[in-house]
Amino acid sequence: MSQFVFQILAEDGTARRGRIETAHGTVETPAFMPVGTAGTVKAMTADAVASTGAEMVLGNTYHLMLRPGAEQVEQLGGLHEFMGWAGPILTDSGGFQVMSLSKLRTMTEDNVTFQSHIDGATIELSPERSVDIQRMLDADITMVLDECPAMSDDKDAIANSMGLTHRWAERSKAAFQTRPGYGLFGIVQGGVFDDFRQQSAAALTHIGFDGYAIGGLAIGEGQELMFRVLDGVIPRVPEDKPHYLMGVGTPSDIIGAVMRGIDMFDCVMPTRSGRTGKGFTRRGAINIRNARHSNDPRPIDEDCACPACKGHSRAYLHHLFKADEILGPMLLTWHNLHFYQDLMAGLRGAIEGGRLQAFANDFLANLAQGDIEAV
Repeated sequence: MSQFVFQILAEDGTARRGRIETAHGTVETPAFMPVGTAGTVKAMTADAVASTGAEMVLGNTYHLMLRPGAEQVEQLGGLHEFMGWAGPILTDSGGFQVMSLSKLRTMTEDNVTFQSHIDGATIELSPERSVDIQRMLDADITMVLDECPAMSDDKDAIANSMGLTHRWAERSKAAFQTRPGYGLFGIVQGGVFDDFRQQSAAALTHIGFDGYAIGGLAIGEGQELMFRVLDGVIPRVPEDKPHYLMGVGTPSDIIGAVMRGIDMFDCVMPTRSGRTGKGFTRRGAINIRNARHSNDPRPIDEDCACPACKGHSRAYLHHLFKADEILGPMLLTWHNLHFYQDLMAGLRGAIEGGRLQAFANDFLANLAQGDIEAV
């Protein structure tokens, strides 16, 4: 079994082309991880996800601890065996979901207590318990439990939250069982305050992790502010470790973040959009439900090699959605994930070739043109 290793293979400005080696395989970076929150990437089989070019998927501690339960997943061979995914898995620690989904949340120094959004049961989650759940799931990359506050300009509240995140990060590292091929990532917090972000990066670097995530962004602050935060914080985390921007995002978000030194991404956007009729193309997004697609014989994206584009027309996808056929969301999700993986492959090639700026300019210019109607 290989060690957990990150190599930087090429650089173009601040952007990096890298490779992560884990217990369950290799991940080429910059990488986009499809979100498989509850042990499934919605509307996709594991084989279909792999066919898009994805090498790592994301699971979630919060959802899997509630059902079916981490102990049950462990008894059934771990999350890889349970969901039929042979490649690497990263598991989010549950901190964000506790903030966004749970009811009657109570924070203490020791843990967070909350009511399940499913059945109202009272649940306790500590840094140690979160790390142990992720061990039972057999996650290749474990995330520390952090306190993820809602977007706020209350600097005192953000400071208190950040301090708790750092103390929990220390406890998470102490609880983590070091073993070949498995890594533990810290999560930089601090809201939109540059000084706090820099303090957080310094505190986590002092503790020492296998990778560094940037949390607490893409929650309403806007792209310009998000990029400003990244500009300030990325130079403060270790250059020789993976940089992971959590919960991001749109194609333009990803391009801008890669140019600022981010290596890893996850987001529900391509799958959630696929289920609701939004398709991503190289000329911007489309709503396949719109009447203008009803007689369009073209594929969703003429430059895409996914099964939806190679075998079906926009007119057919439009029909499936209008008829509430489950195949519609399945095909459009497949396309969206393929589109995202094509983008990541393009970014990796552009960094290797020293032409990232030109690639970004062309890609963003095409997006800005917008989709055109069939002639």
